[in-house]
Amino acid sequence: MVSGSPCLQVSFFFFLFVVSSFAGDPYVFYDWTVSYITASPLGDKQQVIGINGQFPGPILNVTTNWNVVVNVKNDLDEPLLFTWNGIQHRKNSWQDGVSGTNCPIPAGWNWTYEFQVKDQIGSFFYFPSLNFQRAAGGYGGIVINNRAVIPLPFGMPDGDINIFISDWYTKSHKGLRKDVENGVDLGVPDGILINGYGPYRYDPTLVKDGIVYQIINVEPGKTYRFRVHNVGISTSLNFRIQNHNLLLVETEGSYTVQQNYSNMDIHVGQSYSFLVTMDQNASTDYYIVASPRFVNSSDWSKVNGVAILHYSNSQGPASGPLPSLNDYDTYFSMNQARSIRWNVSAGAARPNPQGSFKYGDITVTDVYVILNRPVELIDGKQRTTLNGISYLPPSTPLKLAQQFKIPGVYKLDFPNKLMNRPPKLDTSVINGTFKGFMEIIFQNNDTTVQSYHLDGYAFFVVGMDFGVWTENSRSTYNKWDGVARSTTQVFPGAWTAILVSLDNSGIWNLRAQNLDSWYLGQETYVSVINPEVDQSEVLLPENSIYCGILSSLQKDQAQRVNFSGATSISGSSKTVFIMLIIALIGHSFR
Repeated sequence: MVSGSPCLQVSFFFFLFVVSSFAGDPYVFYDWTVSYITASPLGDKQQVIGINGQFPGPILNVTTNWNVVVNVKNDLDEPLLFTWNGIQHRKNSWQDGVSGTNCPIPAGWNWTYEFQVKDQIGSFFYFPSLNFQRAAGGYGGIVINNRAVIPLPFGMPDGDINIFISDWYTKSHKGLRKDVENGVDLGVPDGILINGYGPYRYDPTLVKDGIVYQIINVEPGKTYRFRVHNVGISTSLNFRIQNHNLLLVETEGSYTVQQNYSNMDIHVGQSYSFLVTMDQNASTDYYIVASPRFVNSSDWSKVNGVAILHYSNSQGPASGPLPSLNDYDTYFSMNQARSIRWNVSAGAARPNPQGSFKYGDITVTDVYVILNRPVELIDGKQRTTLNGISYLPPSTPLKLAQQFKIPGVYKLDFPNKLMNRPPKLDTSVINGTFKGFMEIIFQNNDTTVQSYHLDGYAFFVVGMDFGVWTENSRSTYNKWDGVARSTTQVFPGAWTAILVSLDNSGIWNLRAQNLDSWYLGQETYVSVINPEVDQSEVLLPENSIYCGILSSLQKDQAQRVNFSGATSISGSSKTVFIMLIIALIGHSFR
């Protein structure tokens, strides 16, 4: 996103041309101040996390292989990290922005992320990864466009629209995390937000007056790409647009077989792209709805996110009931998920078709059956577990401990199945095999839908079913066009199987996307080490923050960085920054 005068925007694009001509892949720079701002998403004022005064935050709009530099100033009252959901950070887990890879940015400090969106396209989002902060906002979209030489597998849309759907509580994120620590159920959310706004007053008995709602303005006959992200806390949401089909074309960086849906279940942490054609007569406006799924309390039926789709020739406001949905049909939802297939004939970030990687022909080298359970007491505290282990974050990030060869920070002993022993707190990590091919089965023994995410990779979703996974379940796997993505849902009392090629060296977070499950310990990391010296693997950044055992290496922030500018970054970025200045000065004298 570029703000400022038209002259500055012209200069910006001139700069990109100069950099791409003389320095390889272009660089794009963002300057963010992260702070608490006041908003009224459900009608009453409350504190949310904004970026440059915006809630949700700005869109990172880039193109395959661009280099992204984001200078973050933390004006919150607690430490901060950003993670980039679905961005693979090839050989560069230093930029992943989770507690196992980075020391937090202390309050009042700033830090510069620098990463390349290497060989990726699609729809993603970012969010603050620590301390339940996503429950207060701080999230925004990431759009990675195709390079000009790679055609889209569909016609160019007439517009691009990002939609963020989320459950929302009026209680602060600090209050919510204390409740979770004390075993208090989050309960029914106070509302469902669409792009940070509360619901249109579709029913005066359910929605109070005075709530500002989102209006999406469109032109009749045109087709728009809707990029929809569930950035919420723990609620699966169904997305639909009244009287309009959703043509699914992409999810989390993979083009899909193009199919029409009347609605789509989007689970926590997932992203989808739909083409929506404005083919109605516009006798009224139309509802855009995000409603909770798999809840059977009457209180939940009162909680719906509702925005308005407004044609330029609309003849009146939307009215009447919302488009209906069976709120608790998990079988429908699972069949819908199984219907999402990889478009094996489409090119993506590279000219070769997605299906040229024949994952079904590769021999599996490691198998992990990862089982979760509901919240339980461990050492007197409410905790969640994976294979009986509740992750205990060390004060020194795993990646730094690995870099400095510090023993005892973590153990490479995460079990490949549930062990016959009491649950425990531990810093136990999966020992991945570089260039191995791993099969992971998530078994959900909880009573709610959980979604799981793996940083650094796109994995193939090859199977899901109700009941307990057995080795015979492999006969049901999709070995040809299972979609490649980074977040998958696991239904209660069911399993989901994924396959992943461990070709990206680093330490990568495997986590529950549901914030309450994640916060209480449902995560681990996958360590993938290239046994040979790899000159292309990114080295320890010059601007690294040190903490824990390495705290003595940390210099005072005031000695390291001037708040009026970006932090120290790599030499290539400094060169690019100088080129930017030259381009801007040169353009101003035209």
